[in-house]
Amino acid sequence: MIALTFLGAARTVTGSKYLLESNGTRVMVDAGLFQGLKELRERNWQDLPIPASSVHAIVLTHAHLDHCGYLPRLVAQGFRGRVFCTAGTQELCRIVLPDSAKLQEEDADYANRHGFSKHKPALPLYREIDAARALSQLQPCGYDRPMPVASGIDVEFVNAGHLLGSAYVRMRVDGRTILFGGDLGRYSRPVLPDPTPVANADYLLVESTYGDRLHEQDDDGARLAEIVNRTVQGGGKLIIPAFAIGRVEELLYWLRRLETGRRIPVLPVFLDSPMAAAALAAYSSRVQELDPELQPEARDDKAPHDIAAPHQRDVRRRKAAQERELCIFCTERFHVIATVEESKHLTASQSPSIVISSSGMAEGGRVLHHLKAALPDARNTVLFAGYQGVGTRGRRLIDGEKRVKIHGEWIQVAATIERIDSMSAHADAGEIMRWLRGFAAPPKQTFIVHGEPAAQDALGARIHAELGWSHMAPEHRQRVEM
Repeated sequence: MIALTFLGAARTVTGSKYLLESNGTRVMVDAGLFQGLKELRERNWQDLPIPASSVHAIVLTHAHLDHCGYLPRLVAQGFRGRVFCTAGTQELCRIVLPDSAKLQEEDADYANRHGFSKHKPALPLYREIDAARALSQLQPCGYDRPMPVASGIDVEFVNAGHLLGSAYVRMRVDGRTILFGGDLGRYSRPVLPDPTPVANADYLLVESTYGDRLHEQDDDGARLAEIVNRTVQGGGKLIIPAFAIGRVEELLYWLRRLETGRRIPVLPVFLDSPMAAAALAAYSSRVQELDPELQPEARDDKAPHDIAAPHQRDVRRRKAAQERELCIFCTERFHVIATVEESKHLTASQSPSIVISSSGMAEGGRVLHHLKAALPDARNTVLFAGYQGVGTRGRRLIDGEKRVKIHGEWIQVAATIERIDSMSAHADAGEIMRWLRGFAAPPKQTFIVHGEPAAQDALGARIHAELGWSHMAPEHRQRVEM
């Protein structure tokens, strides 16, 4: 008998964790953090229904925190097995997990120093030492190569087109195939290849983040150009909270394309996220895994223009060379903010510019300081270019709230709040259905996961009406026997 327990991403879009048990062996697919609503975030502090030490192996679909960010917590609780993932996921985990641990330690310290936490003292969920131990347990694997991960259980990674290194996990156990869909990428988008078609699976887990809607049609960057031009003409700054891993690359791709086409002015573009800068380097180092448009023979390798004054050029030349190496998408006046002091200076500056900073849902990171400074000024614009979970600051801002709490302080919102959904890395309802139609035969059961209830139910209705497949949306901690 095979049993599958849904420990996360069940009737919600965060905290992906699935526990598979077969013949006394336990394998977990994904180890994600819950984000958003407080009642969800509190689940991160709850113990699993089993000891972490009893899990034989963990398999990661990709390196977003809602899929890998709980891993150091499991290690701290006693997990000692191997963590299987693609090489791209390993490279990005080396960036996101230490950064996540550092931010949690810093946020706890900040809360203790300023006294706005009800916990005395406030503690981080895990520490940098836990992240370092988790990284030591990563076992990279290639795509399309079956790999034994535990007794009687093999897995194979299939490119999902959602993020560098992202994959579906095709698991074979006791003669049956279970496909853990992870997050499904999109078709005909820049930066990443299309999601790989899959023909067969006995059981399927499919995400439903956008299961109840369609993304905006690709407008060749017209709306982004309008937002940039309007903000600059009004003398303001454009603040873009962005997911450091994945979204920054597409934002820069479009900004560079608009600059090259002279559809926006050449502006200073600041990347204020050490994690995002490291991710840019990872993307550039694995360019062979990206969309064919970005391959070396297809892209423009023109170096950024050196705008430094003559007496500064020697100092800046090395930094400019490093920045060009970081990013195959960079704009002409692209700058990486390296230090906290530089970040503070940028936050205080009111000169027209574009600031890209994490986190993408405005739940932590340096972007909070930029928002504190920018939100009260009507000249500025805040642009969200990704999914905003229920309960996050990003969601509250796009829903029109006129003040938000940041670092224990209420901040008035006078800036213009914009959103662009066309850049989402998640397939919309039509794209999910397109991918599902690629199956040669219906799975015995399709589990709809990783979505809010409305999105899950809408996708389920389409699967029933258009495909006639058996499906269900499991509840949190529900256990299903196969």
